[in-house]
Formats: sequence, C-alpha cells, structure tokens
Amino acid sequence: MNLSPIPPLDPGDLEGGFVRMMHRFHLAGTLTGDPEADAYLRQDANAVLLGLLYDQRVRAEFAFTGPIRLRNRLGHLDLSRIAAMPLETLQRLFAEKPAVHRFTNRMAALTQAVAHSLCRHYNGQAAQLWADGAPLPEVQARVARLPGFGADKLRKLPYVLHYFGHRDFSQTLGVLNG
Repeated sequence: MNLSPIPPLDPGDLEGGFVRMMHRFHLAGTLTGDPEADAYLRQDANAVLLGLLYDQRVRAEFAFTGPIRLRNRLGHLDLSRIAAMPLETLQRLFAEKPAVHRFTNRMAALTQAVAHSLCRHYNGQAAQLWADGAPLPEVQARVARLPGFGADKLRKLPYVLHYFGHRDFSQTLGVLNG
C-alpha cells in the first residue's frame, strides 16, 4: 500500500540507509520514522541539506533527524547565526544528549563551514542551490563545492530533494511502476 502522493523513484544502484527510508516512506508515510522531523525537513531546505551532510557513519534516520535536534537546541536553524557563533559553543550543543551526530566536533565544524559558504554565495539559503530549476548536474556541482559533500552524497541528493519535496527529479531518475 502506497500512502504517499510522491511517486516512488527507481533507486538504480543507490543503496544503504536512504533507500531503506524511501521504502519506509511508501509503506508507512514517513522517511525518518519521526513525522515531526519529516515535516520539518519538508519545510526547511537548510535542514534537508544538513541532514544529507550528517548522513555519514550513522543510521540515515539519525542523520536526517539531526537538524531538528540542532534547531531545538539553538531555537533556530538560521545559517547566518550559526556561521557567526563560536565553534566551541556549537560543538557543545552538538554533544548534548542525544548528540546531533556521533562525530560532534567534526560535524559541528562542517555545519559551520557549510553555513559560511551558503551565507557567502547563496544568502544563507540552501534552496538557492536548486530552486532556480537548474539541471541535476549543475545542482550537484553547486553542492559539491560545499564542504563535506562528496560523490556518495551527491548521488543521494536528487532522491533526498525529491522525497522531502524540495525538487522533483522524477523525470531525470525514473519513476517505479506500481
């Protein structure tokens, strides 16, 4: 039974935690297993990008719920404010239980570096990386210029954007029948 209005994408050779999340979405209507986190990720493009950044050496569901934990601790997910705060403060907030990410210091530093880059080039708004309708290779090239985004994350990017409702890449990736 498909509970979601979002068409299922063919994951091709993509594997791992996000593929598991895609399957859960079509069976249970939630990607992360936390409807509140899913709603926040659909609402906030910065959260989606940070969730993808955090999808490294932790369960994908934990990675993608990291941005809501960070927002709850900060009271915001304003990248200009994150870029301006002392790194030590951000690291301390990342380490509070439950941690935002397993690698608190590294991911706090990467979060701040991404915030700096987005503030410098995209007015602090991750949506500006893809909202102009640029083709997938251009969107991936833009994201690749950010700290912490390598080939594996770039392969997941169109699926993440599609499933969280930020950009429809179904024509590029192929929709599954049934």
